[in-house]
Amino acid sequence: MERIAKIERKTKETEIQVELHLDGGEIILNTGIGFFDHMLHAFAFYAGIGLQVHAKGDLHVDGHHTVEDVGIVIGEALKGAFGDKRGIRRFASACVPMDEALAFAALDVSGRPFLVFDAPMPQERCGEYDTCLSVEFMRALTNHAGLTLHLKALYGENAHHITEGLFKAFGLALKDAKQMEGDGVSSTKGLL
Repeated sequence: MERIAKIERKTKETEIQVELHLDGGEIILNTGIGFFDHMLHAFAFYAGIGLQVHAKGDLHVDGHHTVEDVGIVIGEALKGAFGDKRGIRRFASACVPMDEALAFAALDVSGRPFLVFDAPMPQERCGEYDTCLSVEFMRALTNHAGLTLHLKALYGENAHHITEGLFKAFGLALKDAKQMEGDGVSSTKGLL
């Protein structure tokens, strides 16, 4: 069974198309925000997923609507690609060192959306990207994918390194959690 989803979302603020292949594929990103594309690439690469994102947003205002809405659509695509979650490992975690920074992610593909984000950013911007948008992206993604995700920067002095470490750690955790281990549902309840 192919674990693929294609989702489109159009509002007065953004127009977004996402194609996600849970088991690998091309990574093509065009959000109009270079640093955000860089983070999405790191996430997709380390998750071992194929990810195509084409986004047009009201960047003349700022990047908030674009980043948040991309999170919504990637979240919906993840939920669709996972389907009934039958056979997946479900739980995973990863730590990523990025120079002076250390980032941690713990993930449960639970069907219950919850985000814990503990990562103060020493600098307000990375290029044209407001570092406060990382939590908005992760919140939108977890809410729409139905993931429980804990992200923590254990330490760090550079917002670029902290942010990249978080995206990579999330990707590595997703790579592990999506692995197929059988045909049953990984839940004592019998349902995710």
